[in-house]
Amino acid sequence: MSHREQEMPTRPANNNTNHQSNQSPPKNGANPVHTPTVIGIYGIPGAGKTFLRDQLRQVLSPTSFHFYEGSEMIANLVPGGLKAFQQMDVAGKTQWRGRAIDNVRTQSLKNGKTAVVTGHFMFWPEEDETGHTVCTKNDLDIYTHILYLDIPVETIEQRRWNDVSKPRPLTSIAHLLKWQQAEKTQLQALCREHGILFSVLTSDATTKCRSLVLLRDFSVHTEKYNEAQAQAKLDSAMTLYKNAPDTMLVIDGDKTLAAQDTGVLFWKMLSETRSSPIKDPLKSLFSGPMGYSYKAFRQAMLLYEDAIDEKTYDTICQQVASDVKVQPEFKCLLQLVAEQERLGAVVVSCGLRRVWEKILEQEGLSQSMTVIAGGRVSDGFVVTANTKAAVVERLQTLHHAHVWAFGDSPLDVPMLEAADQAVVVVGNKLTRSKSMDAVLRSMVDEGRLNARQAILPPTASLRLDTSRLPMVDLNGIEFVSDLLRRHDRSANLRIYHATNKNASKVIATQMRDAAVAGPALRKVHRHAGWYLAHEYLTEIIGVEDCLISHVLGHGATGSRLVDEEKTTIVAIMRAGEPMASGVSEAFPLALYVHAKNPSDLTADHVQGRSHIVLVDSVVNSGKTVIEFVQHVRNISADIRVSVVTGVVQGQCASSRSAVYQKLDACGNVSLVALRISSTKFTGSGTTDTGNRLFNSTHIL
Repeated sequence: MSHREQEMPTRPANNNTNHQSNQSPPKNGANPVHTPTVIGIYGIPGAGKTFLRDQLRQVLSPTSFHFYEGSEMIANLVPGGLKAFQQMDVAGKTQWRGRAIDNVRTQSLKNGKTAVVTGHFMFWPEEDETGHTVCTKNDLDIYTHILYLDIPVETIEQRRWNDVSKPRPLTSIAHLLKWQQAEKTQLQALCREHGILFSVLTSDATTKCRSLVLLRDFSVHTEKYNEAQAQAKLDSAMTLYKNAPDTMLVIDGDKTLAAQDTGVLFWKMLSETRSSPIKDPLKSLFSGPMGYSYKAFRQAMLLYEDAIDEKTYDTICQQVASDVKVQPEFKCLLQLVAEQERLGAVVVSCGLRRVWEKILEQEGLSQSMTVIAGGRVSDGFVVTANTKAAVVERLQTLHHAHVWAFGDSPLDVPMLEAADQAVVVVGNKLTRSKSMDAVLRSMVDEGRLNARQAILPPTASLRLDTSRLPMVDLNGIEFVSDLLRRHDRSANLRIYHATNKNASKVIATQMRDAAVAGPALRKVHRHAGWYLAHEYLTEIIGVEDCLISHVLGHGATGSRLVDEEKTTIVAIMRAGEPMASGVSEAFPLALYVHAKNPSDLTADHVQGRSHIVLVDSVVNSGKTVIEFVQHVRNISADIRVSVVTGVVQGQCASSRSAVYQKLDACGNVSLVALRISSTKFTGSGTTDTGNRLFNSTHIL
């Protein structure tokens, strides 16, 4: 599941930061918020759609699923029923078909149930040269999944003959086959274009069982659910350590841990078992409209499910693993990791979990590291670029580990960005990612990624140059010494930002709009502060139980910020005041202080407090923030400090920058930003944030 030659969009962030997952637009695979799950069951007449629907209805809970028959929906909607509908012209029929599926969506939004709809894609009388497609634009906009009954046409022909309840014209097997193939081909293309997951059910004997598995999975699986499942797998893996490692290695699989691409090998070996060759479908999938989105990886999982049964899948995975060797440099490194209690490692792969588990087992590494990967519905999740970054972030925040990340392609860049230490694995020029150089050049030059490169094998050519990406020997004394150095995560600067979150994009648009100024802009900054306080400070500081009066009149338990009444919020004047007021609204028990200079923050504001929140609108050179943090440290050596801001200039957040190093040296500091930008903010007059906030742009 790893074809990774096409360029991945990278998240505008930098190394040593804690990132947030990006929601892809609907066309690229992510469902918009509040989109109901609507599953279509398709197949040519006689494939058994209605029979399957009735079987599923008997088993699946009516509180979670609602079933619809396409013709019944139309009959109930159209005045005069089906008879009137059948007398309409093409345009009239299309309009009512669209209204029917719209009605399904509306009902699903109201009742919160997964909708399962049986319907027709096309009709094709044998005397006609081409089929007549009846699938509407509304169908393609509303369906989230489609199951296609690819039942043998001989079985369908016999059913059509035996079904006296639905008289159908005599149709040859050759025509039924042509009809079925046309539907499958066209549906698959349309589903890719519209971000609809598509699965083919080929065995009449297993259709019911497979459908149940898929429908239950489809009804709960979202990108958020996917990330939760992957994180649960990670958390479970971390419990296997007697003592939690303070340093973790997060390693990509294909072309990193091993030189081969196991996905390519899988489809090649599967093809060799068939009488007719099978073309690897993943390259066309990932180069298509879905790109490398969450939905694209889910579709890849369905391709594996459709192509092969569980037993044969395991056999092919074993054959692939037998042809793959862990690169000797990594094997030596991982043997060292296994010997050190303070070190741990996980493989995080977009490829197949079972393949990588078998590879580690044959290399004698399975006892010392866990594989986080998918491949089948039963795995519970797929691994995307954002999943990889989320694993790094969870290791840093929940498990307090210093993270080294190793990857080779654009899919690994978010993971490399998020890690404390990043190593780009560089393979042979003919087989490595073609787009990685351009991505690395952009990220490194803008100060958003600080990484080294490991050349495997040593004869391979460099990526970029050694000034941008210094070389590292994974088995060298210098590297091993760095790896074994103890790290106290609580002393590191931690950076959190919402650059790619949809909420941030909306808020930032208003903040950057030149037409928004004065009270309107102050209101936007206040909303930004309130949002960042709830989204990030509650995670950084934590929440505690508190007693509240329930609306029903009895006492109840609620939540509030830990030691909220012992928190000091500092508005760095003047531009930081509107955003600070939003933070104050989020935590009303906290002390609220205005400070133009660090000296305005007195010992009374700091001593005896649990947390200091410094709020400014922009961190550009970082000079002001550094002065405030150092002033706080002069009063209290260990109090937790959070800096909240609207925008951080990208180079300031780079671990190479003086700003980062000075804040990091202060210890126990977190930086929270609405977004990170590569733009340098040297505003004055009409471009100065403070002037825009307080309508003083005329002062030049």
